[in-house]
Amino acid sequence: MNSIRIRQTFLNFFESRQHFIDKSAPMVVKNDPTLMFTNAGMNQFKDIFLDNLPAKNLRVANSQKCLRVSGKHNDLDEVGHDTYHHTMFEMLGNWSFGDYFKKEAIQWAWELLTEVYGIDKESLYVTVFGGDKLDNLEPDEEAREFWKQYVPEERILYGSKKDNFWEMGETGPCGPCSEIHVDIRDAEEKLKTPGRDLVNMDHPLVIEIWNLVFIQFNRLSDQSLHPLKAKHVDTGMGFERLCMVLQGKQSNYDTDVFQPYIKRLCELTGKTYGKDTDTDIAMRVISDHVRAVAFAIADGELPSNNKAGYVIRRILRRAVRYGYTFLNFREPFVFELVPVMVSGMGDYFPELPAQKDLIMRVINEEEATFLKTLSTGIQKFESYITTLGDKKTVDGKFAFELFDTYGFPVDLTQLMAREKGKDVDMKGFEEGMKVQKERSRAAATVDTQDWIELSKGSSDTVFLGYETLVAEVKPLKYRKVTSKGKTMYQLVLDKTPFYAESGGQIGDRGILEAEGIKLHILDTQKENNLSIHVLDKVPEKWPAVLTAKVDEQKRRLTENNHSATHLLHSALRKVLGDHVQQKGSLVDEKRLRFDFSHFAKLTREEIRKIEELVNQRIRDNIQQKEHREMSMEEAVEMGAIALFGEKYGDKVRVISFDQEYSTELCGGTHVHATGQIGLFRIVSEGAIAAGIRRIEAITGKLAEEYINEKADTLDHARELLKNPKDVIKGIEQLLQENDKLRKQIQQLQKAQAGNMIEDLKQGIRNVNGMNFLAMKLEADTQTAKDLAFEMKKQVSDLFLVLGHHAEGKPGITIMISENLVQKKQLHAGNIIRELAREIQGGGGGQPHFATAGGKNPDGLDKALARAEGYLK
Repeated sequence: MNSIRIRQTFLNFFESRQHFIDKSAPMVVKNDPTLMFTNAGMNQFKDIFLDNLPAKNLRVANSQKCLRVSGKHNDLDEVGHDTYHHTMFEMLGNWSFGDYFKKEAIQWAWELLTEVYGIDKESLYVTVFGGDKLDNLEPDEEAREFWKQYVPEERILYGSKKDNFWEMGETGPCGPCSEIHVDIRDAEEKLKTPGRDLVNMDHPLVIEIWNLVFIQFNRLSDQSLHPLKAKHVDTGMGFERLCMVLQGKQSNYDTDVFQPYIKRLCELTGKTYGKDTDTDIAMRVISDHVRAVAFAIADGELPSNNKAGYVIRRILRRAVRYGYTFLNFREPFVFELVPVMVSGMGDYFPELPAQKDLIMRVINEEEATFLKTLSTGIQKFESYITTLGDKKTVDGKFAFELFDTYGFPVDLTQLMAREKGKDVDMKGFEEGMKVQKERSRAAATVDTQDWIELSKGSSDTVFLGYETLVAEVKPLKYRKVTSKGKTMYQLVLDKTPFYAESGGQIGDRGILEAEGIKLHILDTQKENNLSIHVLDKVPEKWPAVLTAKVDEQKRRLTENNHSATHLLHSALRKVLGDHVQQKGSLVDEKRLRFDFSHFAKLTREEIRKIEELVNQRIRDNIQQKEHREMSMEEAVEMGAIALFGEKYGDKVRVISFDQEYSTELCGGTHVHATGQIGLFRIVSEGAIAAGIRRIEAITGKLAEEYINEKADTLDHARELLKNPKDVIKGIEQLLQENDKLRKQIQQLQKAQAGNMIEDLKQGIRNVNGMNFLAMKLEADTQTAKDLAFEMKKQVSDLFLVLGHHAEGKPGITIMISENLVQKKQLHAGNIIRELAREIQGGGGGQPHFATAGGKNPDGLDKALARAEGYLK
């Protein structure tokens, strides 16, 4: 059974049992501060488990794309080295929200595995929760009794809290779970050791295939457990592992899920899979990692140095490094696997074929950049090695610097060190890593207390902000949150006029008032689907009703920018083409930022044309048309633009400014008519990744001020140029004159330097076979550099140290002949770092040439005196 049929069989099975078949949510999480990536199928249903939202469907099933590379669920280091761990994987799951429970979940799991998929019953083992004294929990005998209807007792095992009690986090919904394990060893191995003895022992061929979680408790911050009103079922089965079992393989990578990638890598490298351990690991790593990176980009997360983007960059760089080290790739190659992925997964995940070109371009550019980084790291390493001499150990701090500053993998540093007959001080490296992790952990630590209930009501806050900015509201619950030593409070209301940050629009600010009480709402955020109002203090006694007032000026300005973003999006598509797709946005009261797919820098003419289109629509004063609770099918039919990486519900909201011009799915707030925007002006345009451009723009009064400032600048330039008729021509003439004078100065400096060379030569002393000179000059850095290189040409065995100063700024320049670098094991970069301390500065460079700058000219004499100490 191929993988496509395996997935569809699962979905068909549960659809026939009245389950709604849901689409996969994006892998990149947008509105959950506790998660960067979807790491389990249940993530998109957290609000239902938390009782923040009612379930639209009591029974649901799907195949969810997941990523596990950080925090509690971190499989990255195992990926490629074993046969069954992955970064990105599909989680087949079925859910019951207060409907069926243990009996049906167990019955259907057994039926699907043994009767539909035909897995040998004798190869299956199940575990149930064995109880926990600290939590005062008894063993899950209820689940065990249900399992006894299908499985002999000797194959029903009790599991520990670690393996058989599932928790969403430190607090929240939780409950016992029942795992199904399969033994795929050959008959001979099964005779030697019973499968039951290998369950949960990390054996690669006795593995968990399906986990049935029975959510029946809520854990509070004091660690106490309280029964939930409604009991839920949350199951997860690893799709890749299931394919391995059903296709009779003993490695996930031998299935039709991964073999197409491996075959393509064999074609690209000329190597054969299965003949060399390092080659095999590299191919498995790359085959896994390209899936994670491609899905992340399709969901709108680009490689970067921040948060989720950094994780994606790290995964891609790990793939590139394995290809570089073990498959001898020196040019980008991972991007060539994207068509393979689209071919195998594109039917079920349409975001892949729709964005294939973008994904390939982003990966290609990111690979090329990192390959340059690897080259830089190698040069740094080679330079460093020359300073070690007979020492056999590479300093761990240096290895960490390569890793932290240049992204250079430590195992590659170790490999290169071994080639030079040296080791890496891994203890020192790990110390650097430990400090970095502790710093990151401290920055991310958030102490969130339990919700304190103020009054009964649904946490599904009704948003009133489309119609009004003032409303009578009822406080439902609040909690205290401490982060980085700062304490804030989060409040949930029954209804609210405050817009919670989402879709690129920042959250509202304002106040809550009652008699004798005034509370400032500093921000409004979304946590999953929960609208959270952020306050710096709470009253001793909460009133039953408060008056909520949104900061009207901030909201109106933000609306101007949000609506302008829609007009900009349409203008971009009209000027550049329909390939333009939104890839991110940010709108607040001061500006708008819009990221979009396009593969070339915008010309000045294109920018002007875009501005003209947007401003024309503003002058047309087009009335906003809103369609709420429209079906997705109707919205698509009327031409509404949807964004990749967003998951939309059955009903959507559509905003139009002239249906033929701008029609988008959007939950944000907007102007009633485009004339309210006033004026639109682009202030910057540039690339943020391969195939992704970013425009920043301003509207209204800020746009007026920007234009006035530019006009004032032009007027001032005209005055400085004595009011020429043609300002541009006047500036060009001035630049030409300036260039002519600069060339004359350079010629004079060269002549002066030529005279100085003879003076410098007179000061040379031969010390220990070296032509040594340490001299102080009145010259700038460039002149000192020119002198140093000219001296190197004319004087052999040179060790030159120049202390120079100009306009009160001191500097040091060192030049050492290459033969002395090797013979005397000298390193100009290391020497100058020491000497620069005397002038209260810093610097660096190569073994033969280095420069430094500082603040204290009086220290030059001492620095020059110290230089002679390196001649011994």
